[in-house]
Formats: sequence, structure tokens, C-alpha cells
Amino acid sequence: MPIDARAKLVRQLQGAYSGELAAGYAYRGHWKSIREGPDRTRIQQIEAEEWHHRELVGGMLRALGGKPSPIREVIFWCIGRFIAAFCHVGGWFAPMYGAGRLERGNIVEYEEAAAFASECGHDEMVDCILTMAEVEWEHEFFFRSKVLDHWMLRIFKVWPAPPPKETIRKAFNHRGTENTEEGRMKAEG
Repeated sequence: MPIDARAKLVRQLQGAYSGELAAGYAYRGHWKSIREGPDRTRIQQIEAEEWHHRELVGGMLRALGGKPSPIREVIFWCIGRFIAAFCHVGGWFAPMYGAGRLERGNIVEYEEAAAFASECGHDEMVDCILTMAEVEWEHEFFFRSKVLDHWMLRIFKVWPAPPPKETIRKAFNHRGTENTEEGRMKAEG
């Protein structure tokens, strides 16, 4: 089982590494496409956080003896550049909506990576990975708050909201004991 979990962790980190590449370029285009102000400043900060996540994930991959997937890197570089260009012609709503939906998936991606890290005995990676999940939660929250009252939501339904941020670590800490009386009591408490 640990070998399987390690392989899953490497695959998950490869996906996250390339995903952060696309996100970095997409957010650069996104903030450059909107006016000066708090939203632009926040999206610039989100871009910086995505590049930082890429550095962290790259370090974990190296520690595991893994490497980025060259094909994914090319594909996600293209995706990021395309989204960056689209932000300049796609209006305000589409980039905000798309970013929120993607960030929602990133939360789960990092939660799964933390579980794989723990399963294969790399507990030293878990805190860092869960912290990235929490930062992705903050990104999703920002973009969700921007689109919630937009008229386009009559056409495009808002994605399911993630559970509260504090549940990221709580759920992880009780993982594996949820079917025991102790696990249920901790989860409820």
C-alpha cells in the first residue's frame, strides 16, 4: 500500500505543479485585465501565492525523486497563456467565475495529496500541503464573493461551496477514525 500511495502522491503533485503554472499565467492576465483597485491587488497577490505553491510542490516532487510531467507542463503553459489572453476579451464575469470553479477543485486536490503523503509515510509534507489547501480555500472564497450577486448566475449556476476552511485540517486529523466511536465524537466535538 505505501508504494501505491507514493505513486498517487507523485501523480497528484505533478498535476498540482503544472496546474500552478497555468494558474500563475492566468492570474497574471486576469489582474492586468482589470482596473486599479482592491480586486486587482488581491488577484496579484493570488498570482504570487500560486507561484509560491509551484515552488513548494516542486520541492516535494524532488524530495520524492519525481519530476514534473513534460507533456503536462506544455499543455498547462498553453492553457495558462490562453486564459490570460481570454481575460482581456472575456469581460469581467467569466474570469472571476472560472477562477472560483478551478480553485474549488484545487482545495480537494491538495486535501487528497495530504492523505497520500500521510499514507506513504511522508508526514513532514502534510502541514505544507494542508496550508496550500487553506490558501486555495481563501482564493475560492474571494472569487465566489465576487460573482454571487452577478446577474449571469441566472444562466451559470454557482459551484458547490466548500465546507468551512477550518474543516480542512479537522477532516484530515480524523481521517481513518470516522467509523469509530472516538472518531465520530471528535468530529462532532
